[in-house]
Amino acid sequence: MKKNCIAYFIGLLSCLCMQAQETSALLNNIVEKADWTRAEKFSADSLEQYVKGKRLYPTWIEGSSYFYYNVKEDNGIHYYLVNSKDGKKRTMIKDNEQFVRQYAQIIGDTLDASNIQLYGFRFNKNDFTRFYLNKKGKSIMYNMKTGTLAQVKSENKKQQHPVVKQTYHSADSLFTMLGCGYDLYIRNNRTGSVRRLTKDGKEDASYTYRCTKDTIEANNRGFWLGHRYIYLMQDMSEVKEISLINSLAHQRPTTKTFKMPMPGDAGVRQYRLYWYDADHEQGKMLPIEKYPDQIVTMDHFRSPETLFFTRRSRKADKIDFCRINVIDGTVTELISEECTPHINLTLSGYRIVEKGKYFIWWSERTGKGNYYLYNSNGQLLNRITQGDNLVAGNIVHVDTLQKNIIFAGYGQEPDINPYYTFYYKASLDGKRQILLTPGNGNHELTLSDDQRYAIDLYSRMDLAPVMNVLSIDHPARRFEVARMDDSKLKKAGWQPPVLLKLKAADEKTDLYGLMYLPSQLDKTKKYPIISNVYPGPQDDQIPQSFTLDDNGNQSLAELGFIVINVAPRGSSPLRGHDFYNFGYGNLRDYPLADDRKVIKQLAHEYSFIDLDRVGIYGHSGGAFQTVAAILTYPDFYKVAVAASGNHDNNIYIQWWGETFHGLTEKTDPKTGKTVFSIKIPTNMELAGNLKGRLMLITGDVDKNVPPSSTYRLADALIKANKRFDMFILPGKDHGVMCPYYQNLIRYYFIENLIQPTKRHIDIINHN
Repeated sequence: MKKNCIAYFIGLLSCLCMQAQETSALLNNIVEKADWTRAEKFSADSLEQYVKGKRLYPTWIEGSSYFYYNVKEDNGIHYYLVNSKDGKKRTMIKDNEQFVRQYAQIIGDTLDASNIQLYGFRFNKNDFTRFYLNKKGKSIMYNMKTGTLAQVKSENKKQQHPVVKQTYHSADSLFTMLGCGYDLYIRNNRTGSVRRLTKDGKEDASYTYRCTKDTIEANNRGFWLGHRYIYLMQDMSEVKEISLINSLAHQRPTTKTFKMPMPGDAGVRQYRLYWYDADHEQGKMLPIEKYPDQIVTMDHFRSPETLFFTRRSRKADKIDFCRINVIDGTVTELISEECTPHINLTLSGYRIVEKGKYFIWWSERTGKGNYYLYNSNGQLLNRITQGDNLVAGNIVHVDTLQKNIIFAGYGQEPDINPYYTFYYKASLDGKRQILLTPGNGNHELTLSDDQRYAIDLYSRMDLAPVMNVLSIDHPARRFEVARMDDSKLKKAGWQPPVLLKLKAADEKTDLYGLMYLPSQLDKTKKYPIISNVYPGPQDDQIPQSFTLDDNGNQSLAELGFIVINVAPRGSSPLRGHDFYNFGYGNLRDYPLADDRKVIKQLAHEYSFIDLDRVGIYGHSGGAFQTVAAILTYPDFYKVAVAASGNHDNNIYIQWWGETFHGLTEKTDPKTGKTVFSIKIPTNMELAGNLKGRLMLITGDVDKNVPPSSTYRLADALIKANKRFDMFILPGKDHGVMCPYYQNLIRYYFIENLIQPTKRHIDIINHN
């Protein structure tokens, strides 16, 4: 019996050893599947060699309807001249070899005939049969018809010296504004007398650039309009400070301290507008106050009679457009807009037309962003832009003679990704609007000097750039000029990401994004899925134009992952008021359900996605979403990497948290002053939920999202007895991207999703 037991245990031990060896071999095989060479092969840096010189960068020729561009082809770089009127192009250099020989004889330099690099082309008197270049003090002319290069007489152009615009002298030099300490002094240059104007200047609320003992010129922050002097002061004196330690400073660590207002702070930036009338020796603060802790922005338009500015409430739900009468200092409110819960700060804006005769104003009053025309008195005349689904973007050009505008727009073209930029021309009376840039892709428009023609360059993540030229007056006259050659890129094995259109957690809203697959995908196998996230709201950071290996997602996929990047509800200002404001009052949690829903949809559609191995990672706002996700759905997300995250938005930038989460405004019954308060949910409150693997990363000199957010999250996890990984990148600010950082992410997902090892999550109770 004993022998049988011994034999049994020996057999069992042998079996266990064999199983251990097999497991070890299996793990080794999994590690070997992480093909680092392949990952690097599909990185943006490695792929660049296949498209270098092939991208299309057109340049308009001043004062003409022609433009030129150069592109690398199989037999070298070629330069092309394009006539926008008919889209026809011709080679600028007839014979590269001949050009190089002639160039060497005249200039003395050797050029590579297969890689000619030339800059500074000139064309004289609209003669497009020849171009001119200046090289090494010589002027040369190339005849594009005959292919001859010759030296010509150099143009004797007077050297242009930049005009330094002085702000301390009035235009007629009768008055000079001086600065001493923090205050202003004025000198009457006819009499030479100097008098003090202000006495309330102080540090961080100064009328001068620097505090000096002497009364000197060039030490004032404002500007003259005729004999009136204007200065918009930004008073930061009550804003509290924050400090960072630069451990890599030379010899010894140094401290960098700076002002940073935070959500709900009592001491925030204040604005005061100082006005001085030199003729009557009168100065005062102009009455621009309306909202407590308002934000004031001065327009760039200036005349001796008129200035314009906007003032916005601290809650960002009200904005006014105002005019200043420079002569007497009176202020008139022209347009007042209210939009709850907050204004679209990314797209909202205006244009001053005909020196203030009209104003073009952006508003979301219909639920979608549109432009409206007002007269000089602030009276609404009409809506300019049209379309039930249109969200109007930036204005490219205002044509006051033809009475129309050219503007960017989103969401109007049916069955096309609403994030793609299109361009339209609309009449100021709102009666005519036409699409200038058809083509399913993200468009970039560049106008000629006279705004009669435009270059339309468009692409998608799965479509290399296409270059068209069109007539603004007759948009149907459009011609395809060139397409970027991506044949070598494809031959090297590159594949574009899959363009996604999925449903949000509400089962109604369409979401858009990208899915990166391994180029050697085996559909019979299961792959871990990783979600690369960024919640916005000011931008979703998903590329829409042609891009190689964005954020390293394709090279990450090559290591054996499915990588996705999908924009949740609330992530973008380009899709209208309701979409943009989805996360209001819920700044921590709003993107989470959509991300999980998207992953589940994809796993249902693609059998090679393994729902038991889900990872998530992000940077900045993407990092706070990453941590919130793994702590809210701890049984769904298994591995997370969060870099530079604003995990506590109560100690992040003031405007961001207050605008996108919401601010409580009350009046103190004792003082009568307005008091603002806010409480944004934090990731720290969820720390006890951690079950999976989490790595926190931060740079130690990050001024955008100071590392204190990451440290506080780490403290909360420690107090919850949670095991996690943390990496500090010394000397790195918010932009932590570097090969070391990128490989931290890669290794962490390989070691925890492809080759997982069991470990205790509770580091105190060992379970």
